[in-house]
Order: sequence, then C-alpha cells, then structure tokens
Amino acid sequence: MAASTSGKRFSLSKKDGVLAKISNSTIVTKGKQAACGATYVGKKLAKSTGKAAWHVATTFLVLGLPLIIVMDREQQLNDLDLQQASLLGVVPPASAVAPQK
Repeated sequence: MAASTSGKRFSLSKKDGVLAKISNSTIVTKGKQAACGATYVGKKLAKSTGKAAWHVATTFLVLGLPLIIVMDREQQLNDLDLQQASLLGVVPPASAVAPQK
C-alpha cells in the first residue's frame, strides 16, 4: 500500500516506512509498556476490589442483617408495650419513655 503526497511516496508496509519508524521509536515503545503496565495494575485492582466487595456484602448478610431485624423487632415490642400501658392507664417506667427534644 503506498500513499502519494506532493510528489513523494511514503511506504506504509515496508520496514523502512514512516509508520514503521514511528512505531519502533523509543517513545512509542515506552508508551506501550506504560499502557500494558497500567492495564495490568487496573485488572489486579478491579479483581481485588471485587473480592473485597464480596467479603463485605456476605459479612453484612450473615451478621448485619439479622442484627437489624432483631433490633427492629425489639423496637416494635417496646412500642407495643408503651401503647398497651397508655391504653390501660399505667404509667410506664422512666427508662421506657424516650426523651423528647
């Protein structure tokens, strides 16, 4: 494949062509190495981040979610006790009444 510009011929397929000279330059080679290194680090970072997210999510499901459910159930029971006490006219203990702001 040859391209002609202003009477000069530039070869794109030969080893001594302009494109070959540019792609074999030290700047391009160092750029390729840097890009490969960045890709490697990016893949490792994504993999380790995914593993960490998996660990956090499963730990929350095993430990955190049951705790939240138990705390919510306890709060509902406390609210029910307060409601029943107010209907019966019994004064609830001071620790059961939450201070109002």
